[in-house]
Amino acid sequence: MPSSAPPPSTPPTGVAPVPPPVTALPTSGAAHRLRVALLMAGSCLPILGAVLIAPVLPKMQDHFADAPGAAALVPMALTVPALSLGLLAPFAGVIVDRLGRKRLLIVATVLYAVFGTAPLWLESLGAIVASRALVGIAEAAIMTCCTTLIGDYYTGRVRDRYLALQTMCASASATAFFVVGGAAGSAGWRTPFWIYAVSLLIAPLMAIGLPKPTTATGAAAEDGVTTDTTVTPKRTFPFRRLAGICGLTVFGALVFYTVPVEMSFLLDDLGVTATSVIGAATATASAATVAGAITFTKLPGAPGPRLPLVFALCAAGFAVMWLANSAPLLIAGAVLNCLGTGLLLPSLLTIAMAKLDFADRGRGTGLWTASFFMGQFICPLMLIAVASAVGTLAAAVGLLGLASAVVAAGLFLTTRHRAVAVAPLPQ
Repeated sequence: MPSSAPPPSTPPTGVAPVPPPVTALPTSGAAHRLRVALLMAGSCLPILGAVLIAPVLPKMQDHFADAPGAAALVPMALTVPALSLGLLAPFAGVIVDRLGRKRLLIVATVLYAVFGTAPLWLESLGAIVASRALVGIAEAAIMTCCTTLIGDYYTGRVRDRYLALQTMCASASATAFFVVGGAAGSAGWRTPFWIYAVSLLIAPLMAIGLPKPTTATGAAAEDGVTTDTTVTPKRTFPFRRLAGICGLTVFGALVFYTVPVEMSFLLDDLGVTATSVIGAATATASAATVAGAITFTKLPGAPGPRLPLVFALCAAGFAVMWLANSAPLLIAGAVLNCLGTGLLLPSLLTIAMAKLDFADRGRGTGLWTASFFMGQFICPLMLIAVASAVGTLAAAVGLLGLASAVVAAGLFLTTRHRAVAVAPLPQ
């Protein structure tokens, strides 16, 4: 006769109860499609901020030619949002965990439009750069909230698939926004800033279409209340658990952004100056990133053991780009590299998300986002510094490829050591 089940134990006072399991949201139907579309649209807004005004920077430079420091301030109008995002994303993560994901996302999406369109009526170059810094603050909140909500809504392979979709949308939108910004810029350097107002259309849809997180504790946390009457100890955030993946993400961002940032300069060094050819080459590389992200969703198993191979693939692409003496060979190397980066970004993000509990997910996502965008910000600066030391940009890319190969080897040895450590002893 089976024994009767023991009565549920009551946790002693002062001990936090175990959080309930995740209740997955439906992954089909109109509500699901709207939810995914809104999260992907929100994830594209920081990419819009990074590339939209790139085509009009020469016109801005001409307009503010007499302004003090224009040579430095005009390029900063493009890069300062990434710096703000990288510096402030961890603080956005703290606010996410305390105030709730959905609430902060809607507020930040509205402020994104306010700050993004400010250069339409600002006359001072310094004020425009300041407004761009505020755009970066809004972007930090938006990206952190969108990524955190993906982690809240979905689990397992479904979560991995949508994190990869986030990468695909970001890569595809970068090319699209560059083209849109160039077309709008033909009407004047201020015109592209109108496009930031699109977030005013997205914000009310987010209020309607995004539910609160799907754990019992999450629903309470969104409202700022709890049903637990016991005294819970103060949580310690697992910084050590995330330190390794965040450090690797900074380097991964350098690898990820090298081709988008430097492709035009590398082609120019080979004598290719036609904007149509440069645009086609950049679009081809971007498509390879999307293809890599799609491949990620089809691969079985956890992404961690594949990281050495992914970095090795990126390193091989950099090596081809370094040795290329013609545009077709350079583009082939870029495609090879971008196939790797398409696998790399969702792999790093998936590994980070797997390390986080619900109560830590906002801060953890903020730290990961900060790591990635700090890597984006320092990527061109590092390559310029290395190129000046070694003589050519192609050689700098080659050194980055060598560093990627070293990282791949280190990860391989670490993975192998762990596999040996956990292997069962022979009987």
